[in-house]
Amino acid sequence: MPPKRRTAGTPSREQKSGSRKSSSPDTKHNSVVTPEKHEEKDPEFITLCKDLLVTNLVCDNAWATWESVAKSAEKVNGSNKPLWGACIFISAVDLEDMCFTFTELQKAVGLSLKQFFNLVRKMDENVDTISPKVNSAVTKLEKKYEVSLALYQRFVKTCAKIYSAPDEAKKQELLHTSWIMFLLAKGTVLQMEDDLVIAFQLLLCVLEFCTKRCPSTLLQPLYRSAITTTAQSPPTRTSRRSKAKPRPPEVDVQLLETLCKESDCSMDEVKNVYQSSFSAFLDSMNLAGSQELPSQACVDTFSEEYEKLYHKNKDFDARLFLVDDETLSLGKVDTPTVEITPRKNQSGEESVPIPPQTPIRAAMYSIQQLRGELTSASDQPSGNLIVYFKNCTVDPSEEITKRVEQLGQIFCQKFAEAVGQRCEGLGKERFTLGVQLYYKVMESMLKSEEKRLSVQNFSKLLNNATFHTSLLACALEVVMATYVGNSLKNGNENGNDTDLCFPWILDVFQLYAFDFYKVIESFIKAEPTLKHNMIEHLGRCEQQIMESIAWKADSPLFELLKQSREEGPGEQAEPPATLNQPLQHNHTAADLYLSPLRPSRRVPAAEVDTSAVPSSQPPVPGTRQHRSNSLSLFYKKLYRMAYLRLKMLFSHLLTSHPELEHIIWTLLQHTLQNEYELMKDRHLDQLMMCAMYAICKVKNVDLRFKTIVTAYKELPNTNQEIFKHVLIREGQYDSIIVFYNLVFMQKLKTNILQYSSPRPPPLSPIPHIPRSPYKYPSSPLRVPGGNVYISPLKSSRMTPSAMTPRSRILVSIGESFGTSDKFQKINQMVSSTDWSLKRRLEGDSTPKPLKRLRFDVDGQDEADGSKSNGESTLIQKLAEMSSARSRMQEQKLKEEAEKEDPEP
Repeated sequence: MPPKRRTAGTPSREQKSGSRKSSSPDTKHNSVVTPEKHEEKDPEFITLCKDLLVTNLVCDNAWATWESVAKSAEKVNGSNKPLWGACIFISAVDLEDMCFTFTELQKAVGLSLKQFFNLVRKMDENVDTISPKVNSAVTKLEKKYEVSLALYQRFVKTCAKIYSAPDEAKKQELLHTSWIMFLLAKGTVLQMEDDLVIAFQLLLCVLEFCTKRCPSTLLQPLYRSAITTTAQSPPTRTSRRSKAKPRPPEVDVQLLETLCKESDCSMDEVKNVYQSSFSAFLDSMNLAGSQELPSQACVDTFSEEYEKLYHKNKDFDARLFLVDDETLSLGKVDTPTVEITPRKNQSGEESVPIPPQTPIRAAMYSIQQLRGELTSASDQPSGNLIVYFKNCTVDPSEEITKRVEQLGQIFCQKFAEAVGQRCEGLGKERFTLGVQLYYKVMESMLKSEEKRLSVQNFSKLLNNATFHTSLLACALEVVMATYVGNSLKNGNENGNDTDLCFPWILDVFQLYAFDFYKVIESFIKAEPTLKHNMIEHLGRCEQQIMESIAWKADSPLFELLKQSREEGPGEQAEPPATLNQPLQHNHTAADLYLSPLRPSRRVPAAEVDTSAVPSSQPPVPGTRQHRSNSLSLFYKKLYRMAYLRLKMLFSHLLTSHPELEHIIWTLLQHTLQNEYELMKDRHLDQLMMCAMYAICKVKNVDLRFKTIVTAYKELPNTNQEIFKHVLIREGQYDSIIVFYNLVFMQKLKTNILQYSSPRPPPLSPIPHIPRSPYKYPSSPLRVPGGNVYISPLKSSRMTPSAMTPRSRILVSIGESFGTSDKFQKINQMVSSTDWSLKRRLEGDSTPKPLKRLRFDVDGQDEADGSKSNGESTLIQKLAEMSSARSRMQEQKLKEEAEKEDPEP
């Protein structure tokens, strides 16, 4: 239940100061700062500390931070005051002793939020200036500001469409009432205030409440008609009975529908928020039975209650948006926008790009697309799925239904804990969408497997609990990511921005990341309607798993690696010799979840079959484990990702020493293969940076860790905690420099020193970098450098017979317009250039087409060294013509010789 309304006013600064003094036993460190105790510090700095009521301990730490950055920091507007304010903020967060709100700090130093965030990040030139705790606080504060700004901007636009107040004062009064009421409702109802979608749905509830009670003369015609229609409806018997007793107000369906339609928002979801959360808030404010707009006294109460929340959270005062306060100003920065892909129009029309969208509209658009794709899907198994279930040796129907029900209860409970206890209904709606997607993708997977294997009995796969949990988790991750969205500028996918971001779903279902990774690629292949940004999101989830999450101490990955090592060098996870071979993407979920699927070359097939053992469980004692397909694929992808990350960092630092790249990679590959225990509870990038530093050290190349870290921060998808919070030993964390000295160097010292000897170790092959399997989404994809979009067609727009002579020569990639022979002919035409013929005449018997021009039919790229299906027909014909010409010339020469030398 939301807290009941309180009437106590906000404590004054004197009251807060007195409370601090009386509640603290240590007056030396926790009393408010006094100038006498800090005579060695700048008097203006002490004055600032006193104005912010900071303690002596915070003051001392802030001054120490200032002394460490003073030489390199530049004054802001000719003053050190903003820098001092940043130092005080850093110290207060680190010591968990925030005695001022963020707005009070801003007012004291004269900076807007954006200016302050930029200043703090510029100060982080040394590894230890900004701690992970401070970085997390700044990130959360910035995310909350971005969400609040987007909500306020949409609030102003929506109010302009609703109200038609004759004078500015009345209009401002309406805005003030609605916005203050919304801020209090959001702070009271939501535990996670940076959830853009739920906060916006709550804002629509507030607007419905205020609009319904606003005089019709102050409303625009569209909303006036909605109110009038509702008002003319006769009261129900229930409403007449309850006149004497206030009760939660009924939702004005027509008005709410109008608001939702104007905002492209789901009516059902907003109605759920209204009935489950907003009604409870109104009841707590004694407004449930009110038919009038809140009075000024009531608005003042709203403001007082919000003041308490604002001081409790120590963040910015969002009421200041109403007065365009400079602390919340964007300055010259434009309104946040998100560019989305164009819609597909009707047949025969050209695609028209949608203009840049605001964060809220982009989020609503993505949700609308997802719900649209699932309109025909059910949250129960389809008829086709039931047939597949019945064909199994052991029917999995009952277990599947039971599992979905149990996981649904867990999901809704965890969702409510993260968002707000009254938001369980919203969690149920999102879970239902996830179940619909789960069954849809499962059916698509099984159809693909049936076509590939010509079998209908998938008993082992469909009775594998890990597979089902992973598949459902992946479907829910798509749903949750769609709602959370990547629409805000500050948003990233490190998993730290929002409680519902990946890997939240793994924690909810107690699912190992290594098991979840197995389903990602198959999921993408089986769901062609996934949008480009969602495919990228799942790809990023896979990267997070490979670089850190799968390496947690309790991960089944370590048991598989241990088994692999025990079987000897011939059975290692992924032999280095295969690195320069192309990565195939022809594996399926069955290959990975029932892995090991095929017997090892050294183990007879007649041995005990362990394929039914879930991948997250150890094999039955006494059995010989076959080579793991899932482990092999994991390491193939890990090696390629590690090399790309290394190459990117290398390009920032060591372009003048190109010979070192291969050596650094060899050390990193050796570490991942043979010293994989170093990855336990750590991050791939930590080993990468250590490998780079180690090789530069033994090769006498001057490269400091500070330089490496500075360049590393410029790479995408990185955060400071990776190099500031590294596991040293159990329960102890320190910087990456300490990790290198105490752990990495001690473990690999012998190997590292070998690279300085006259006979260094052999170099590992450079991984073959394949085309990503996630690069061909069904949604239009912008081509860099121009206003051009590419989108595979799902169905033919014109039959070949309907094409004109001009249009018949057009080729639509992805459109089924005949047999694959036509694509082969295109390949042959492209291959038969003068350049290809020249190579053939010069002795190259297998001319290869240009990478950029080859149409990939079989999923392999000939440029990667894989064998083609055979020489093109055109080349064969040219060879036959050449052979025939040679025979004719030989015959002619023979005849001429016979004429010159006739037989006697």
